[in-house]
Amino acid sequence: MILNTCTVLLVSDDAADVTLIRAALSAPGDSKWRLQHVRRVADGIDLLKKQEIDVVLLDLFLPDSQGIKTFETLFAAAPLIPFLVLVSQENEVIAGEATQRGALDHLRKDHLDAYWVPRILRSVIERRAGDEALFMEKERAQVTLNSIGDAVLSTDIAGNVTYLNVVAEGMTGWSCEEAIGHPLADVFQIVDGSTGKPARNPMDKAVKENQTVGLIANCILIRRDGVESAIEDSAAPIHDRGGRVTGAVIVFRDVSAAQAIRQKMAHLAQHDFLTDLPNRMLLSDRVTTSISLARRHDKKRALLFLDMDRFKHINDSLGHQVGDKLLQSVAQRLVECVRGSDTVSRQGGDEFVVLLSEMQHAEDAARSADKMLRALAEPHIVAGKELHITASIGISVYPDDGKDAETLIKCSDTAMYHAKDKGRNNYQFFTPDMNVRAVERQFLEGNLRRALERREFVLHYQPKINLETGMITGVEALIRWRHPERGLIPPTLFVPIAEDCGLIVSIGRWVLHEACRQAQAWIDAGLTPMPVSVNISALEFQSKDFLEGVRDTLKETGLSPRYLELELTESVLMQTNGSTAPTLIALKGLGVRLAIDDFGTGYSSLSYLRQFPIDTLKIDQSFVREITAGSLDDTIVGAVISMGKTLKQKVIAEGVETGEQLAFLQRQHCGEGQGFHFSRPLSADEFGILLKTGRKLIPQLHRH
Repeated sequence: MILNTCTVLLVSDDAADVTLIRAALSAPGDSKWRLQHVRRVADGIDLLKKQEIDVVLLDLFLPDSQGIKTFETLFAAAPLIPFLVLVSQENEVIAGEATQRGALDHLRKDHLDAYWVPRILRSVIERRAGDEALFMEKERAQVTLNSIGDAVLSTDIAGNVTYLNVVAEGMTGWSCEEAIGHPLADVFQIVDGSTGKPARNPMDKAVKENQTVGLIANCILIRRDGVESAIEDSAAPIHDRGGRVTGAVIVFRDVSAAQAIRQKMAHLAQHDFLTDLPNRMLLSDRVTTSISLARRHDKKRALLFLDMDRFKHINDSLGHQVGDKLLQSVAQRLVECVRGSDTVSRQGGDEFVVLLSEMQHAEDAARSADKMLRALAEPHIVAGKELHITASIGISVYPDDGKDAETLIKCSDTAMYHAKDKGRNNYQFFTPDMNVRAVERQFLEGNLRRALERREFVLHYQPKINLETGMITGVEALIRWRHPERGLIPPTLFVPIAEDCGLIVSIGRWVLHEACRQAQAWIDAGLTPMPVSVNISALEFQSKDFLEGVRDTLKETGLSPRYLELELTESVLMQTNGSTAPTLIALKGLGVRLAIDDFGTGYSSLSYLRQFPIDTLKIDQSFVREITAGSLDDTIVGAVISMGKTLKQKVIAEGVETGEQLAFLQRQHCGEGQGFHFSRPLSADEFGILLKTGRKLIPQLHRH
């Protein structure tokens, strides 16, 4: 119902018609009308521009009228306003043409009364209002559908496309105009991502079951140009007012990016970020699966647990970036050593585990381990540097050593530590008795971490003897661990563990400081000053603040640098990072003496001995122990002594335990000796007493 006053523009020059229309609109009724009358089309156009008009009533037979063209001219001036054409009964044909061009209806001149005129005017006004409301509703729906991120596609009951929104156009490659009327299968081509076979269209099921349904998992939409997208969707039936299904609407979205992210996250959760190898979680799953298959087919499996030897030394001395690059190189070589069915995983740090999933005998695992050791021993070129590294490998076998992943990994880990105890750069198969050693190692490592805090370490001191005069010329500081439960633990048991778990640097700093403090204490007590030797591990030497630490220790203890001798292993001299020579030269600049410990067991050459400012060579006790007339060790020891003389370096024989050994060394004119034949390592108090009572030990020829 029209409640407000409506303005009617009447364009007519027929005075009689105007009078009848005016009278009809003035009659009492539900609606109020205001009539604006003009006689010419041009005047009508002007009025449409100036006033708000609700409806136009146009007589097509004006003096200046051109029939339908006149209507088109006036309609073009106000296409949103409802138009009626005024015609006589015999001219209704032209009224039909006007309706086709935009008029909503016509009014016959023989119906210009109070009943027909208001009725028809109300009808066209309400119809236009309804059309406008419907248009706005459709516009809002269209804007909404085009604004959402999902694609929307609808069909009729026969499965032919009736609509696509903008997103659906982009994902299918079809415009809405092109797609309308085409079968859904032409526009919406989907396949099973797992098999590549065509997937059942969800619209069929939604219409048949009259309910909302979803797509199959892993569904792929093939765009018109062949591009594939992973999609998720649902289809719902469309109903008419009577509840009858008239078609379906499919809402779908591109989940390719989300799927890629999920796959990436899943990959990251199961792979090591540095090497992209499977991590411990994925390894455990694969071992469990492999064991199940092996059990079913009565097969064997092997786990190889690898730990890089002295990797921490490289990491600390050259930096984490170089260390990371080296780990990547190690990972690549391990992958190249195995078959595609095997698994190489990184457990973290410098630990790797390899699952051999196809093996007949334990020897197969041994061959694989040997292949890995040889591959890893080849030089690694990292950041322009040639790096050398080896590995210790522990091997466990299913079902001999365990029947689940956790047990097999634990056994291979235990065997790996046994390989380290055997000298590193080798592999060892797990044996049950290793568990005892593993428990012992775990006990020592746990207690070792607290030993420094609890002041459980002590130093013992072993004299160095001039083999010609028998006088004490110096002393070597040797660490001992006084465990509250186990008593005195020798360094051979705990030093390798300290190196593996990274405690050797802290322990080494304590040894250096305590030895210097004690040496100065003897001097302060009035005893004859003599050099104290301190063993320096490769890890400690390569630590960034080592040189500064030596300076600080000498300053804090007050010990003169000439009374400190640092014993280095040959492995320190072999480092190729460029810092060895400058550090040794700086130490010599301080006045500190330098010795090569265990000489002959490593890879030193004359070029190294000439290049570095070495003061002393210490012949390893393994050569001294086997000295017999005419043996190869006689020759080696004699050669080292001669070489030392040539290079003007002092030579000390370690591990002298018998008179025969002493006699041989004296015949070879070896400068100094050290060992149980002269004295066992003594406590600080015992050594102080020895210095007070006399410094000559050779004439006594007995052990203390």
